[in-house]
Amino acid sequence: MGAEPVRTCVGCRTRRPRAELVRVVRAPDGAVALERSRGAPGRGAYLCADGRRCLEEALRSGRLARALRREGALPGGLVEALARRVAGEAGRAGRSDG
Repeated sequence: MGAEPVRTCVGCRTRRPRAELVRVVRAPDGAVALERSRGAPGRGAYLCADGRRCLEEALRSGRLARALRREGALPGGLVEALARRVAGEAGRAGRSDG
């Protein structure tokens, strides 16, 4: 098999294996959420799974909105929901799926 794909966190700009990152997706209908299954359709951006700090930096710098090709800031409720879910994903980072 091939090597694990490497992606860049939009917050801290660190390159890591995709399994160590959480993908934020803007679906074709415009909804923004964390990806639950690999290959979810839509425009994606990656954040470190250990990362509220990375999420905050990505929001502050505008890199998350730019990566998702979304104009303006993300709604506050969505930001808090993403922060909670990113923190929840941190406990699952590094575990293999099979």
